[in-house]
Amino acid sequence: MNSRNSNIVVTGAAGFIGSCLVGLLNEKGYSNLILVDDFGREDKNPNLEGKKFLARVEREYFFEWLFRNPTTIDFFFHIGARTDTTEFNYIIHQHLNVEYSKKVWHYCTVHHIPLLYASSAATYGGGEAGYEDNHEIISILKPLNAYGISKNEFDKWVLHQEIHPPFWAGLKFFNVYGPNEYHKGRMASVIFHAFNQVKKEGRVKLFRSHVQGFRDGEQLRDFIYVKDVLNVCFWLMESRPANGIYNLGTGKARTFKDLVKSTFAGLDMDPVIEYIDIPEDIRDKYQYFTEAKMHKLREAGYEDEFYSLQQGVDDYVRNYLAVSKFY
Repeated sequence: MNSRNSNIVVTGAAGFIGSCLVGLLNEKGYSNLILVDDFGREDKNPNLEGKKFLARVEREYFFEWLFRNPTTIDFFFHIGARTDTTEFNYIIHQHLNVEYSKKVWHYCTVHHIPLLYASSAATYGGGEAGYEDNHEIISILKPLNAYGISKNEFDKWVLHQEIHPPFWAGLKFFNVYGPNEYHKGRMASVIFHAFNQVKKEGRVKLFRSHVQGFRDGEQLRDFIYVKDVLNVCFWLMESRPANGIYNLGTGKARTFKDLVKSTFAGLDMDPVIEYIDIPEDIRDKYQYFTEAKMHKLREAGYEDEFYSLQQGVDDYVRNYLAVSKFY
């Protein structure tokens, strides 16, 4: 792709991962970007400050805009989604995460546009079927919330399509953290909340365990730094390996306690941790373990090392959170 002339669409462009992706594309020399999002939220505006792009289009008018402004699109990053795992109204997830995504797929298919879309590790539910990004198990996965169900429904639908874009990849993001999540409120990463708790109270609250076999704060997640996510997205755009759904984590689960200790270390402080009950409304839908099986992406040719938890958290805390900086 010719970086100076390529037209690239990024949905969810004002959000956490989307705005970081816009930043990386700018760094790589891409500025002909068509940014799509609900731009009504002012708290997202700083995510795009200083970034270069061609157009900003409201999500609900995007396809109408394309019809009125015929544009050759060279690549489509569909990152936008309703990501609130505590939103139990499935109709909201159905509209944004399933129906809207189908429209994106159809558009890319008809116009022969390579497509990368965001799926989620939430599709794996409690992990009964494991965490293998094998197409065969997608139909039997049992996500624990409306968000995960919607993401899995789209994955299932995609695998039944006989006609598809010239290249497509779905990425099952595991627990992504990093700059530009200031607007996310309750849905921001544990590192973000831990940093703010330390600054305010000098301690961090972590969830107790309500399941045998897990100690308090030792629930395990595959935490991946957003800079690794960006590198994989860019590599897929450039390399275009086999079409399919790929996991995107580090392949190494770590405890919340480890994560919080790394946050304190980034602030050059000794850890002070307090344990609280998991809220009733999410307790029965809470994942105690996630860990991406990463050999599929590796076999496709991705060779870069991922940030370790300590490296990623340290970079995030020192170079972004501590100085209120955006990516």
